[in-house]
Amino acid sequence: MSRTLLIVKPDATARNLIGHVINRLEKARFALVDLRLVRLSKDQARRFYAVHEGKPFLDGLVAFMSSGPVVPIVLEKDNAVEDLRALVGATDPAKAACGTVRNEIGLNIEKNSVHASDSDENAAKEIAFFFS
Repeated sequence: MSRTLLIVKPDATARNLIGHVINRLEKARFALVDLRLVRLSKDQARRFYAVHEGKPFLDGLVAFMSSGPVVPIVLEKDNAVEDLRALVGATDPAKAACGTVRNEIGLNIEKNSVHASDSDENAAKEIAFFFS
């Protein structure tokens, strides 16, 4: 079993889609290990996305991720990172495969409703950020 992190982003929490996302995770046989509802400060959002420092979209991402509550969720399953990335789809909902979470509920490339860890190493770091 491996673990990964999914975050329900502010655009999805504002549209009352937390339960929908959790339902999709459970149907895909992920075990929910831990979750919480939090509001990130701009400093926390910038620290979480430090890997993007210097990129032109970082300030907008920080503003968005601190604009409302988010729900970080620790998930467990064999091949958790890969399976979750397949379930959520491409970053741009317009390019995400039909049936993926982002294709279904994402609004645009900036408000794509969920974050999913992209590697086992980053999953461990991201889980520790929210669940120490």
